[in-house]
Amino acid sequence: MPSVFIMCNPLADILFKSPAELPGELGASPGSMNLVDSGVIDKILAHGLTGRRVPGGSGANTARGLAWLDNGEGRIQKPAFLGSVGDDSEGRAFEELLSQAGVESHLAVKRGEPTGVSAILVSPDHERTMFTSLGACRLLDAEDVPLDAVKNSAYIHITGYNWDTPNQEEAAKKAAAAAKKAGKKVSFDVADPFVAQRYGDSFRKWGPGNLDLLFANQEELAALTRTPGPEEDILKAAEEFAPLVIMKTGKKGCAILFSGKVLRVPGEKVSAVDTTAAGDSFAAGFFFGLLLGKDIETCAKAANRIASQMVTVEGCDYSRLEREKILQLL
Repeated sequence: MPSVFIMCNPLADILFKSPAELPGELGASPGSMNLVDSGVIDKILAHGLTGRRVPGGSGANTARGLAWLDNGEGRIQKPAFLGSVGDDSEGRAFEELLSQAGVESHLAVKRGEPTGVSAILVSPDHERTMFTSLGACRLLDAEDVPLDAVKNSAYIHITGYNWDTPNQEEAAKKAAAAAKKAGKKVSFDVADPFVAQRYGDSFRKWGPGNLDLLFANQEELAALTRTPGPEEDILKAAEEFAPLVIMKTGKKGCAILFSGKVLRVPGEKVSAVDTTAAGDSFAAGFFFGLLLGKDIETCAKAANRIASQMVTVEGCDYSRLEREKILQLL
């Protein structure tokens, strides 16, 4: 059956085990995502921390998760991914990773800018703080959108990072409009509290009437709706954005608003090591359930389980998760 077309920034992730005080020394709040220039990346590298480099980015992590869950068994079509990379070794490695993972790549190769990099500092309490230099990601434009691939997917999934430049925003809106015209569903992941704060006015203007699904954690959704809490009030305020609102609540699991009702699905207790890609893998699990025709509660349980497994490993490493344990729920 058709799959998910995903738009996001493709990034080369570098994961570092970091002292707790380093994010603050760099002017960032622990757990935040910060857009920086290459000079800040150089400062992080100069600390001599032990790092591990892996291709990443929120949307690509979700695409890889969907392909991993299917495992080439053909229950869904290949997920598709669109973003722009530089004409460099990092960009070529990124495309190779997507191919190996079973993702249909629609990478736009841009000259003059390097592939984007995200330095991820993982503190002793397992919180991760991201410093992202977007590079070629910022050059994606509307002409790069493969409309046939969009129309052939059941869902198009867009992250808030696509609002980082006006041309990226235009590309995201073009893809969403094409999907709606073709009768497909549009999903949006706020992706980070700073995204909601930075581009909230645009999201609030565009989202209502254009979205079918909305993913966000509680902090992101509170910022988007300008509702401080409690959870119930935040969800009710988000109802204007999409008929299905999925609010991730960390170790508590998730709370979902649909058909005017709130469904709470508890998370699974684990010993967390690194929260990187927890939300990305959550989306992969939820979409996989939807594509298989499962009910919302089952989708949420699968999403919680894959996210709970993801936080027990470093980085977005699906190979270290227990796939069969997730599929038991589906």
